[in-house]
Formats: sequence, C-alpha cells, structure tokens
Amino acid sequence: MNHNHQPLFRRAILGATGLLLASPALAQREFPSRPIRLIVPWLASAAADIQLRSLAQIATRHLGQPIIIENRAGASGILGAQLLASEAQGDGYLLTQLHNSALRVPFMMQRPPYDALRDFSFVIRLVGYSYGVVVRPDSPWQSWAQFVAHVKANPGKVSFGTAGVGTTQHVAMEQAARSAGLDWVHIPFRGGGDDVQALLGGNLDAVASSSLWAEMVQNGQLRLLVSFGEQRIARFPTVPTLRESGIDVAHTSPYGLVAPKGMDPGITRILHDALHRALHDPQHLALLERMDMPLAYLNSADYAASLPATLEEQRLVVRDLGLRM
Repeated sequence: MNHNHQPLFRRAILGATGLLLASPALAQREFPSRPIRLIVPWLASAAADIQLRSLAQIATRHLGQPIIIENRAGASGILGAQLLASEAQGDGYLLTQLHNSALRVPFMMQRPPYDALRDFSFVIRLVGYSYGVVVRPDSPWQSWAQFVAHVKANPGKVSFGTAGVGTTQHVAMEQAARSAGLDWVHIPFRGGGDDVQALLGGNLDAVASSSLWAEMVQNGQLRLLVSFGEQRIARFPTVPTLRESGIDVAHTSPYGLVAPKGMDPGITRILHDALHRALHDPQHLALLERMDMPLAYLNSADYAASLPATLEEQRLVVRDLGLRM
C-alpha cells in the first residue's frame, strides 16, 4: 500500500467503525416507529388487563406510538411468556406481563416452555395484586371463620373458582387448605372474570381472585370474607387477612413487563422511562387506588436482579404443594 494513503485509509476505517458504533443509538432515536404489542395473558375483564390498559394508554402519550393490548387468556397465564420466549431477539415492539404464576408454572411441567432467567429482557416491575375470597351476598357465610367451619363439616362439597391451576389464588387456597385441614373442590377457569360470573350465576360457592371484585363488594353484589395480603385492604378495613385468621400465608404477587431476550439496552431504557412516567401518572394512581393494587416498582436492572430469589420461592411452593399441570 502507498504509505501516503495510510492516514486516509485509517481515517476511513475509523469513520466506518464510528458508524457501526452509532447504529444502536440511531435505532434508539428512531424507536418506536410503529405500534407496540402488549400481550396480556388474561381475559379482558381481569384486574391486570384493566391496569395494563390504563398504563398503556398513558405511556402511548410519552412514546408517540400506541401500545396495543392483545389478550391471550388460558394455560394459567403463561401464553404471553411462551410467545416471547420463541422470539430470537427483542426489538421493543413486543411485551408481555410477567407474573408469579408464569414463573411458577414451568416448575409444574415436565418440559418447561421457557426459562425465565434466559428468555426475557426485563423492562420494569409495576404493581402487585390484592387477592381475596368472595361469596354471594345470599350465602350463609358472614365471615371467613364461618366459611371454614362449613368446609370442615362438608368435606369435598364446597367449590371455589380461580383464574387457573397454579395461579397465585390457587396456591394461596391450597396453602390455606393444608394449614387448616380443609377439603374443598378447585374449579379452574381461563382467566380472571369468568370465575366471578360463574359465582354470580350460582355455579360456585366461592371465588379466590384478584380485586376485580372490589366494586361489586362495595355495591353489595358480593361479600369479601378474607384477603391475602400482608395488611388489610384499605377499602375493606373490617375484613381480616389470612394471617389474622390463623393461616400463615400472604401474597401480593408483584408483576412487571418483559420483552424477548437480548434487547438493546437503549430501547429498554426508552420503554422503562415512558412506562415509569405512566405508572406514577395521577390518572393511573387513581385507578390503582380503586383496584387496591399496591405499587411495587423496580427499574430494569433491579427487576432482573430480583428474579432468581422469586424463582426459588416459586420452585419451593410447587415442590411443597406437589403442584402439577
């Protein structure tokens, strides 16, 4: 090579390298350039669906592109995680809710459909649930103690519905059954909402569910017997927790949003920042208050770092209760 051209050649190589290094930043500046899909693995009437629709609507204003909700209910809420795990790499245009049931269910299967530690990019942890057991107002049970006494006197005859096998509601009820020596019949549904309709229609004795029942309890359409949190639900201060009722069980099941693995950190940051603003928007906070859903925010790095301990908790729950799909 002519030595006179070496500086020019070196500058050309450096310039090309600079373009390569700049390309992720360029992609971030252009993101998002089209609508984002958010897979909600529950029915449209479920508590998480209502919360995530509100969040998506507000975050759309910050992103400049719509976040479109797709409901894929069934399979105990793992269909969103399953879909994302099949993607080669995240580009920011596909998200799903990752909840404790989706972390738990793979431990219940011979061939897990995904590995939560490897298959996802963690964007943001959002909120937790308020769970409880509700019955119809014309039922004979005015309290959890009365309900438990009836179950004990009528083994195998009292039915309760949940959003699916291995969901947190189901786990809490199995833990309560073990603790109190109860024999009842679990009826799993495709996702939150159908179980409450079955209860209202007289096809179930009780439902263990997240707080989509809250307004129906306030309106007198349902009666809340017990809640599953660390503290009583603020709107229902007279209703005891399981712990206060002598059953050492508490669940709030914080959940967040994830993308397929290997997503550009800059795109993760754009999504996180928009969703974080939406999470703390007064309109969204008012919805959380109405639904008794506690804030459980973690940023992307802390959310990912929290996962190994959460997975171990879920593995032990599955082992201890002998849960299987």
